[in-house]
Amino acid sequence: MEFEVTHITAYRYPQPAAEAYGEARLTPRDLPSQTVVSHKLVIDPDVPVSSYDDHFGNRVDFFSVPFRHRHLAISNQMIVRTHPVQRPQEALDLSIQEARQILGSALTDIFDYLQPTPVVETGREAVAWARKYLRGDRPLGAALHDLNEAIHREFVYESGSTENSTPLATVWKQRRGVCQDFAHIGLSILRTAGLPARYVCGYIETTPPEGTPRRLIGAVATHAWIEVLVPGMVWVAFDPTNRQWIDERYVAVSFGRDFRDATPLRGTFKGSGGQAMRVRVTMKRRNGKSKA
Repeated sequence: MEFEVTHITAYRYPQPAAEAYGEARLTPRDLPSQTVVSHKLVIDPDVPVSSYDDHFGNRVDFFSVPFRHRHLAISNQMIVRTHPVQRPQEALDLSIQEARQILGSALTDIFDYLQPTPVVETGREAVAWARKYLRGDRPLGAALHDLNEAIHREFVYESGSTENSTPLATVWKQRRGVCQDFAHIGLSILRTAGLPARYVCGYIETTPPEGTPRRLIGAVATHAWIEVLVPGMVWVAFDPTNRQWIDERYVAVSFGRDFRDATPLRGTFKGSGGQAMRVRVTMKRRNGKSKA
């Protein structure tokens, strides 16, 4: 499939901002599941951008607006060709204990993805779920499937029920949240079980053509899901928000230990007033007729 993706983040200031600074992790990379046909990042007002690759391999574009302005817009535009996702069945048929032993030989490469973070904390709940769903004698693939199903079943998706600052303990207690929270819950359990896992931020199809599978939850904004590293050093991805393995309707953009590492856009501004932010995401097929 080939998709055209547009992601616009627009800020308006009641009083002119004196200056603003930002960094964007909005550049997708070529992966076995996707090929980037074209990509363009447009900033208005037009200012210079400097780029570097961070510790997790994300392209980071840094910009500053060093003059007074009433608006700031960041437009991320791309065309991406997605491919059928081939899962490594031989690795997924191994027991979790066998997978841990094999991956242990690459500990220096996977260390970051085994550790708790201030956002992805481990604790009593994660231990209980790891013991229930990720026992060492279980086949890895079946265990991941059951964990994905359980998070989807036990947690309610409710837009606005949490904020970026909401502790994971609160999500565990209230059993509701958004895709970011579901990814963090899964990461906490997986790392507790000794399985390296990372946070993925990207896009999912917003307007599927008639006669195709249902619209995915979280399609009107950036979306978050989970990748687990399995023997053979292959990342396997699943989406607890939508209770499925990742397929051709997903485009991955940034990666990290949690949302802080993979946040698409962050920054600050100087000014005497507040700001209003508007975000719009569309991801449409280029090779099929979509519904309006």
